[in-house]
Amino acid sequence: MKELFHDILKIEDVEGVMLFSFEGELVFKEFLSPLLDESGNKDLWGVFIDSLKGIREADLVFEKARLYARKTSSGYMMILMGVFAPIAMVRLNCDILLPSLKKTATTKGWRNFFKKKT
Repeated sequence: MKELFHDILKIEDVEGVMLFSFEGELVFKEFLSPLLDESGNKDLWGVFIDSLKGIREADLVFEKARLYARKTSSGYMMILMGVFAPIAMVRLNCDILLPSLKKTATTKGWRNFFKKKT
């Protein structure tokens, strides 16, 4: 799954990507800085994901950082970036990435459906 997010992580001032299920469980995370990779407060992410119900995308701007949340077919994708990150480039890459995420989610289910039983 890391190769799917490679183009987003290459964008200037993007710090990391996280993918959460609709229930708030962390599915994937990749940070460019080891200082950002903290596993604490997992319950808070679940509350935040729950509050996003019905939202297709959100761009939260803070004093020194920015968080872009995007709804996917399997959950929410969070992109952590600096204030000066080109948000248009991030959105474009997310638009390109979404069909690929849909394929990986549906392929796993169909693979088991057509699997030969011995």
